[in-house]
This record gives sequence, structure tokens and C-alpha cells, in this order.
Amino acid sequence: MKMEQKWDDDEPTLIQALIDIQKGLGFLPPEKLREVATSFGISEAYIWGVATFYNIFRFKPRGKTHIKVCMGTACHLSGGGLVAEAAERELNIKVGETTDDQDFSLERVACVGCCMLAPVVVINDRVYPRMSPLKLEEVLIEFKRDKKED
Repeated sequence: MKMEQKWDDDEPTLIQALIDIQKGLGFLPPEKLREVATSFGISEAYIWGVATFYNIFRFKPRGKTHIKVCMGTACHLSGGGLVAEAAERELNIKVGETTDDQDFSLERVACVGCCMLAPVVVINDRVYPRMSPLKLEEVLIEFKRDKKED
């Protein structure tokens, strides 16, 4: 993605530049942040400060299958933590990581707005309600089987 000189050096436009890059690449790689710093004529440290302040920005690519475990109050009280631990065991990664083959990534989110269905897991924008560690393992086995068949 080539940097365009369409942005001013004010913060709202800086944020839009970061959003544009993430939209195109799926995350914010360090070399693109350096380009933004040069384009705006500001320090890389300032860019990193802005990008790390907002939780919408990612600094690593997501897996092809992105798993979000809801940890809102209802999900947390209904066993969301146990579901997240099961996902970590099944995928052999920690929350915030991506598998080495880039097939799966795992994230904890504050709330997905499905409190009546708690605990909830969202996989590639599909909501899986009333999850348990065992149910999650079964769902992930299906995703892994689909990956092997590809």
C-alpha cells in the first residue's frame, strides 16, 4: 500500500490514516508507521502513542479464523474465562496471539452485546451462544477439519 499525501497533520486525520492502513493490510506494520511519521513530519514515538492508545488498532496480522471470547460481565460470570482457557489449550496459543500457520487468532473482547446468550464466542463474525469449554473444543475441531480439507 503506497502512502498518499491526502492527510493533514492533525490527530483526527492521523487516526484516519492509521484506519486506512489497517483496513488495507489488516494490521499496522512498523514500516507503515514509519512512513506515516515521515508523511506527517512527526515522530514515530508519537505515532505509536496514538496507535496504542486506541484498542481498534492491531500490530500483528489476524489468523484466517479469528476467535473472540466475550468477557463482558454476563459472559465472565457464566464461564467466559474457562472458555478462553479452553481456546488457548485447543489452539496452543495465548489470548492476543496467532498460530504459527496464521490459521487461528484468539482475542478477548469486553462485550459483544449478546448478554442473554452468555457465554458467547464470535468466530469470523458468527456468534456461538452458551459456550462451554467442551462446546468450544467441538467447534474448533470442525474448523480444524475444514482447514485440513482445503
